[in-house]
Formats: sequence, structure tokens, C-alpha cells
Amino acid sequence: MAMSLPVVAIVGRPNVGKSSLLNCLVGRRIAIVDSTPGVTRDRISAPVPVGAGYIELLDTGGFGIEDPDDLTTHIAGQIDCAVAAADLILFVVDARDGITPLDKAVAGKLRRQDKPVLLVANKVDTPEVVVELGELAALGFGEPLAVSAIHRLGMEQLLQAIASAIGSPVDRPAEPVMKLAIVGKRNVGKSTFINALAGAERVIVSQVPGTTRDSVDVRIEMEGRVLLAIDTAGVRKRSKLADDIEFYSRHRSLRSIRRADVVLFMMDATEPAGLVDKQLLAYVAELFKPMVIVVNKWDLARARASQDQYGPYLTKSFPQAAYAPIVFTSATEATGLRESIALAGDLIQQARHRVGTAKLNEIMSEIAARPHRRGSSGRSGRIYYASQIAIAPPTVALVVNDPKAFDPAYRRYLLNQLRERLPFSEVPIRLLLRPRSRRGRDDWRQ
Repeated sequence: MAMSLPVVAIVGRPNVGKSSLLNCLVGRRIAIVDSTPGVTRDRISAPVPVGAGYIELLDTGGFGIEDPDDLTTHIAGQIDCAVAAADLILFVVDARDGITPLDKAVAGKLRRQDKPVLLVANKVDTPEVVVELGELAALGFGEPLAVSAIHRLGMEQLLQAIASAIGSPVDRPAEPVMKLAIVGKRNVGKSTFINALAGAERVIVSQVPGTTRDSVDVRIEMEGRVLLAIDTAGVRKRSKLADDIEFYSRHRSLRSIRRADVVLFMMDATEPAGLVDKQLLAYVAELFKPMVIVVNKWDLARARASQDQYGPYLTKSFPQAAYAPIVFTSATEATGLRESIALAGDLIQQARHRVGTAKLNEIMSEIAARPHRRGSSGRSGRIYYASQIAIAPPTVALVVNDPKAFDPAYRRYLLNQLRERLPFSEVPIRLLLRPRSRRGRDDWRQ
């Protein structure tokens, strides 16, 4: 069994640049960076190469923040969890401010942990700042390492210091067998679902709308396999976005959909499907992402309707995703979770299946033999040849007489017929049409 990665936690008061440091060391924008104090609430983690091995780098919320949504205790709990799990702590301070009372409070807390600490003086953007760093040694963790996360200065020296403090490197972590993005509108239970899967309070759960801001990657080992579950911020209408933080949260959620293998589209069983649900589901469908529709909070709704009644309601509400399987869950009672993961695994297998050309053309011959109406061009669509040219999503290319002869209704008919006959009945299929060249002689209908 592979060794777990050494954990390095980034800790400090608000607005010292912890999230900027995480993004800089990882090499891409993971955590939201904003001048508003207290943007980071959950533990944001990512593997980072250090020397000949890897570490798990954790970003944390600002120590001592008074959260306006009364999440201060939750944020402090996440910081405590990060510190407890850490093999090494990066204590980040703002080099321009000198030592503040909150810095002293953080230093006192870290001294009680009996763990190695590297003092990191961030925002050293000019040579003049370096000269003034001496007073920071009074925090009790030796001379600070001068860095600028924004300008990527001092990173090599910081990585060398981390490697020296960690000791033996650990190989690159195993790639997850699948990446699952848990998406939906606010307060449908996404974070509760993640915590139930992880078996720990990995992300903050509260009744406050918009509690989750960043997209949080959580590695979960289940039955000997590593999964990556991505908790995302609840999506709301663009017109309702209150500030830059909500804008970036929405952007991160949509990006998480794009990088996922399967989307768990979560709905609140106690509320009707709304415009946000329909728009978000349409976005998932446009990307041809396999999707499980997860009806959460079923424990609160099953007295009102049966699953047999709810399924047709969802099909009517989301006709563009009628192929997607539905699972009924209760994250608070931890029911339906494993079924959701099992369905996601099945969808990956379906999306990666490849059908032989001979078999596909035989099936298309059967489908095309049925009568159909003329398209917008006034001509009847004629299919000469079919081949599957890609997987994930399964992509079927058809050589036809005139693509305009295949109106949307007939294309939907072809897709539905393919789903009935091929082993990817529950995943989106991309259908491409191109006209036959004049020299083409591959008409299996001649």
C-alpha cells in the first residue's frame, strides 16, 4: 500500500497571502484569492512536487477571523484539523506589517503543538522589505524565509527548506480511478454528502447559503480504490451574484464540472426543480459529461411521493438528460451514497466503451430502415456509413447525403435508438454528421 504524503499546512492570520502561496507552489489557481478577509473557509489541498517526492499542501482559513456568517467556530475547527494532521507548518506573516497581535497569537498556538515550523515572510516584493525582516525572528521560529507569492520570488529556497524539514520523499500519489464533481444549487447537501463519503468533517457544513466558496478536492479511499470527490460552491443565478467572491466561486464550480469524469448532479428532494437546476444541468449536458442525478434529502420527502412518481417528474423537468440514472439519497443518514459511487463507476465504463465498425453499421442499417420525416432542406436524410471515432464521450460519426436533412428531432431519434442498442445507454453520445465526398462508395444501403 502506498505511503500517505507528508502534510504541510499553511497557517496564519487573514490576508497574509496563504492562498496565493498555495496557488504559487501548486502552479495553478486552486484557492480563491481576494482582498476580503476570510475568503478561505475549508481546507484546500493539493499535491506538490518537492525534491524527489511529493507533499500534500493544505491552505487554511485566517486565524482569528470573525466570520460575518457566524462560521468562525467552523473555520477554527478546520484550522485545528489541518495543524493536527500536519508534519510541517508554514507560518505565513505579512513582511510589510511587521509583528501584529494576531501573529503573536498564532505563534503561541503553534509553539504548543510541538511540530516543526517554518516562518515565511510573504509580500517581500522589494529589496527594502528584506532589510526589515529581522524583527520577525522574535516570533520564536528563527529567521524568516523571504518570499513573494504574487511575484514567485523565493519559491526555490522555500521548497528546499520544506524538503530538508520533511526528510525522506514520498512518490507521486496514485491517480484517482475517477474524479467526481458534486454540483448543484445552494443548500442541497453537497458538503454533507462529501463528509459522509470521507467519514470525517472534511468540509464545513452549515445552513448558511454559500458556505462553500472554493472547489475542494477530497481524496477518498473506497474498497481499495482512490476517488477524488470535488465539493463545489452552490450555483445561483448570475444576476444574484453579490460580489467577486461569488463570481469566482461560480467559475470554480463550472471548471470542476469540466475536469470531472462524472458529475453527481444533486437536487433537494423537498424543493421543486427550478431555473438554476435546469441551467446547470444543461451546462453539464452541453459538455457531454456522464451524470448521476442525486436526489438528496429523500428522508424528508419520501412521505410525499414515491420514487416511482419522482422519476417521471425529473424526466419531464430535464428532458435533455432523460438518459441519466437517478439515485435517491440522504447524506445525513448516509444512505444511497455507495449506490451513487457505483453508478458513477458504471457510467465511466459505458463512456469508455468502443463499438466495432461492422457492428455499428449493422445497427445503423436497422435504425435507418425505419421511415422518417424530411429535414429542413426538404430532403430525406440518408446514412451511408457509421463509425465510432472517440470515447468519453462516445462519439459516432455518420457519413450522410446532407446534414441539413437531419433536423433536431431526427437526431434525437437516432441517439435514442443508439442508446437502446449499444452498451452506453446512460451516458451522453456525441453525434457528428458530415456529407459524403463525391468519390464515396461506402453506402451499405445500395
